[in-house]
Amino acid sequence: MPKIRTKKSMAKRIKFTGTGKVKRMRTFSGCSHILEKKSPKRIRKFRKAALASPADVRMIKRLVPYGK
Repeated sequence: MPKIRTKKSMAKRIKFTGTGKVKRMRTFSGCSHILEKKSPKRIRKFRKAALASPADVRMIKRLVPYGK
C-alpha cells in the first residue's frame, strides 16, 4: 500500500503538541495594516498561537497524516 501524501501548505501552517492536539496561528497573525481601529490588546492576541477547533481537527489530520 502506498504512503499518503502530506499537503505541504497545511503542514507549514500547523504544529502538533506533545499530546497530539493541533496548534494553529490566529486568523490575523502578522496583521500589519489598518491598525488604527484595532486595540493594542487585540493586536497582541493575534501574535499568539491557539488550538484548532475540534471540528477542524479531523480534516487537518487527513491533510497531514504523519503529523502525530
